[in-house]
Amino acid sequence: MELPGSSNGVEAPRSVALIGPPNSGKTTLFNRLTGLRQKVANFPGVTVEQHTGLIELSDGRSLHLIDLPGVYSLSPRSEDEQVAHDVLVGKRAGTPKPEAILLVLDSTNLGRHLMLAAPILALGVPTLIILNMADDLRNRGGKVDLAALSAQLGAPVALVNARQGEGMSQVLDFLAGAMPTPVPKELPVLQDVPKCRQWAGRIGAQAHYLPPIPPKWTRRLDAVFLHPVAGPLVFAAVVVAVFQTIFTAAVPLMDGVKWLFDVSGAWVASILPASALRSLLVDGIWTGVGSVVVFLPQVLLLFLFIGILEDSGYLARAALIADRTMARVGLQGKSFIPLLSAYACAVPAILATRTIENKRDRTATILIAPFMTCSARLPVYTLVIAAFIPNATLFGFLNARAAALLGLYLLGFLAAVSTARVLKSSVLKSGKTPFLLEMPSYRWPTVQSLGLRLLDRSRIFLRRAGTVILLVTVVLWVMAHLPTQGGHVPPIERSLAGSIGRTIEPLIKPLGFNWKIGIGLITSLAARETIIGTLGSIYGMDPASHAQDLQVALHHDLTLGGAVALLIFFAFAMQCISTIAVVRRETGGWKWPIFQFTYMGALAYAGAFMAAHLIR
Repeated sequence: MELPGSSNGVEAPRSVALIGPPNSGKTTLFNRLTGLRQKVANFPGVTVEQHTGLIELSDGRSLHLIDLPGVYSLSPRSEDEQVAHDVLVGKRAGTPKPEAILLVLDSTNLGRHLMLAAPILALGVPTLIILNMADDLRNRGGKVDLAALSAQLGAPVALVNARQGEGMSQVLDFLAGAMPTPVPKELPVLQDVPKCRQWAGRIGAQAHYLPPIPPKWTRRLDAVFLHPVAGPLVFAAVVVAVFQTIFTAAVPLMDGVKWLFDVSGAWVASILPASALRSLLVDGIWTGVGSVVVFLPQVLLLFLFIGILEDSGYLARAALIADRTMARVGLQGKSFIPLLSAYACAVPAILATRTIENKRDRTATILIAPFMTCSARLPVYTLVIAAFIPNATLFGFLNARAAALLGLYLLGFLAAVSTARVLKSSVLKSGKTPFLLEMPSYRWPTVQSLGLRLLDRSRIFLRRAGTVILLVTVVLWVMAHLPTQGGHVPPIERSLAGSIGRTIEPLIKPLGFNWKIGIGLITSLAARETIIGTLGSIYGMDPASHAQDLQVALHHDLTLGGAVALLIFFAFAMQCISTIAVVRRETGGWKWPIFQFTYMGALAYAGAFMAAHLIR
């Protein structure tokens, strides 16, 4: 099918904007069009993420696709809507005004999503209306007259299924062809929401739109997942299963990565003569970076499960269940999504709070987000737990190490909600805000979507291992070899690095930590997982440790109380300079970041102190 206005030999636009309401499948379409040719940054001057990708056309030409935030309108009431509006009208510095627009709407929810078409068409920019989720519309008995809808809107309309690639040729034909300015038959007064709603309903009726019946399995599953008693129990079971799998299924993969680093490190050592260079490469870089990279399989397993739960539609139900808990501590359900994304990293979680309209709710969510256990803490938890917790079974089914890991995640969550309760009943007190959430239908996640997600997380993890952790490892190696004594390398405890560790040792000794852990705590400010690379390098360069295995070395230097204290310290402390920087930017000053760092640090020290003295 050829779209109206398309022709061959016409110059394609240099940039195209992709916009649509949340849960319309916009991200799936973006991934389908751009594949791996995409990057993530921030729009200049704001913290809203900007996803851009490259689309290759059949004639060899390419164009840039700008993925705008998911919005329901272009009225600049939130930062998302302000960014979308400014980009589309060419007011966003550093971002070119798009020469065409791809408007993605959920074909199964067209009555409400059509409201966004009015302000988009009013811009007068060539626009393709993309009705996504064609398979759902068809399988559930819905229908729409595309020709009639196109005539009413004065713009081409394509029915697609972005997950399976159905209808993508129509989108590419539009991008490669001539695109006239849209000429809708009528447009409502954009500032009049009731009139816009009536217009959307009238357009749908004139296009003979028949809404699909609610899917049978969605109704059945929601009867269980949204049940006030069964819902939370199912959620708890899912969480336990995830952590159980992380600690069991990842072991062979982690052993494989460790074997690769051991073999490659031994090979490098065998071909290089004894020298400072060999020591730097083998004892420093290979041991330090390898100690961190070995945990990549566990991190990817965690994100695989999060991706499955999100793409299937279950996490939206979890947010609704969590709204009850959020309300008890003075927050709203919208805080759940940023807090959930904090399990990946606190930085994008803090950026995600921009969708919370109430400023006090937003500030409270920003302040508690770093308590959620991010992926950078996972390698630290795994290392210490594996060194001190036996690989036994509890209650006949639950792995003891998985139970300990789950307990740390719960500890961070309890600290977050307790802090939110205190803040929302005092300095950040505000009224209740209604929580509105669109429930998507349950869908099978696609291999492509999950694969792109895991590839993106692998890039982030390995980029950090190859930059921040590599830099810290090299600096640490240099500090461990200075000052020289008679031209010889000093014992590590007498080196510059050892001197720094022994300087802060009196402060951390009550927690059961020695000077080696102290160095790790300092370097972990750059990135939490850096402590593993630091300890790996220190023990690798310390002949007195008599242990190349980091778990054995830790077990030798820490008591059980000290190990638990270290876990609690990392559960509470704000060991991340990037998070501090983004909190300062989001809150507009240093008051809240200083309060946050001090409060979390004091809580971490007090909790670790209690653990070290209570556990013998």
